[in-house]
Amino acid sequence: MTLPRIAVDAMGGDDGVRVMVEGAALARREHDTFKFLLVGDQARIEAALETHPNMRGASEILHCEDVVGGDEKPSRALRRARTTSMGLAVDAVKRGEAGAAVSAGNTGALMAMSKLALRTMPGLDRPALAALLPTLGEDDVIMLDLGANRDCDARNLVQFAIMGAAYSRIVTGRERPRVRLLNIGTEETKGTEDIQEAANRLRASTGLAMDFEGFVEADKINRGQCDVVVCDGFSGNIALKAIEGAARFVTDLLKQAFSSSIRSKVGFLVSRPATELLKHHLDPNNHNGAVFLGLNGVVVKSHGSANAKGVANAVKVAARLLEDDIVNRIAHDLGEVSDMGFAANGAAK
Repeated sequence: MTLPRIAVDAMGGDDGVRVMVEGAALARREHDTFKFLLVGDQARIEAALETHPNMRGASEILHCEDVVGGDEKPSRALRRARTTSMGLAVDAVKRGEAGAAVSAGNTGALMAMSKLALRTMPGLDRPALAALLPTLGEDDVIMLDLGANRDCDARNLVQFAIMGAAYSRIVTGRERPRVRLLNIGTEETKGTEDIQEAANRLRASTGLAMDFEGFVEADKINRGQCDVVVCDGFSGNIALKAIEGAARFVTDLLKQAFSSSIRSKVGFLVSRPATELLKHHLDPNNHNGAVFLGLNGVVVKSHGSANAKGVANAVKVAARLLEDDIVNRIAHDLGEVSDMGFAANGAAK
């Protein structure tokens, strides 16, 4: 299968052009069919391409010097969408000049631009930001929403579950991903009215390609007990930051412990294979690439601090979603919900 090229916002992220181009080149070394539209300052992109000959015949440059600031308000960035590297990368997807867009820039601005340019899919109220998180199980867990929607009602949560399950089927290969709602307890009586109503709807949705297994608490997200965790964007973003912070805390604590004495340093050498495995598992670059699900197109958000390996993973996420046609998968599953009596406006038929 020949994939459409991927538009890369080469100016986004903490390190900008160098890391974004290096990441795209790294992804192409593993998948030599990847092609790119690199959006940003042409002179800087060409300079970066000098050290990546495998990219020259596979890339086109769209010149743009204007960049969305990391702390720029989405409303202001939206007004400059037609002149910024981020906006032009997303617009390339809208115009069919690229199949997907990847950016490490301002998340709020990217969400606003993507939603305006690509629009929300028919039958869906809101898109959601989904990401892969490591677990103790064989597969990563998909969590959404991670910040695109602060307040969500039961209808939104049900739709997020459908989108997350469609994504999980691509990632895990499971025909019926295990789906749970993030809650303050696993008892059926716990949670807000919206969480309770969403749970009731999902329990009744026997025709969906998922197994709804109730609730999960935040400390169990990474245990490998479910494939999809669904929540509102406010709770999800807090949970994600707590998980990332805990991972950094463990990593830094181990560094301090192993450097505290000569005996500890010897212990580090003995246990190095285990600590390297832990480091690999906790490295966010190995799970980089959050996705805006529910749009009429594929947009992937890379961590702003991602290194080249992280950017390469974000590019590979975009390619995999294109290859497995995530947009049509979600459209099909939303149609199943409509047929079962859940109207798009949330009222039961």
